[in-house]
Amino acid sequence: MRITSLTFLVLFIGIGCASLSGSKDQFFVCSFDTAWEAALESVKDRPLQQHSKEKGVIETGWVEMEGQERTFGAFQREGFGNRERARMTIAVKQMNDVVSVSVLESRQRWHLKGGVTQASTTWWPIDPSEEAEAQVVSRLNNKLKEKGCLST
Repeated sequence: MRITSLTFLVLFIGIGCASLSGSKDQFFVCSFDTAWEAALESVKDRPLQQHSKEKGVIETGWVEMEGQERTFGAFQREGFGNRERARMTIAVKQMNDVVSVSVLESRQRWHLKGGVTQASTTWWPIDPSEEAEAQVVSRLNNKLKEKGCLST
């Protein structure tokens, strides 16, 4: 009974974590090579950190930008600046007769929390920008459509 419960718990946690990935997944009827080239073209406005066609992963470098000004704490104090940085990760996988393309943005904010400790002067994860992800997904869709690929 304990083994069954433990197995169920491990499966539940594993499935739950996998479904919380947050990536924008799409499926296309085209070759892996075509989808790979389109994925590379869709992030050409960002520096590439790594790309491995064998693994099917493209990761851009961090791009810093001005973020939205946000307050924090009970007294809604001003933050210590509004610098943010973001990077994109694209995964291209061949699946039988279709290609899966997943787009995920990782975003961080500098100095989000107050205080005098070292932990207050670091990058903190924040929610990804839906607009930034949508721009990359739109460019990717347009590139694949130009190359004759059909989305499913």
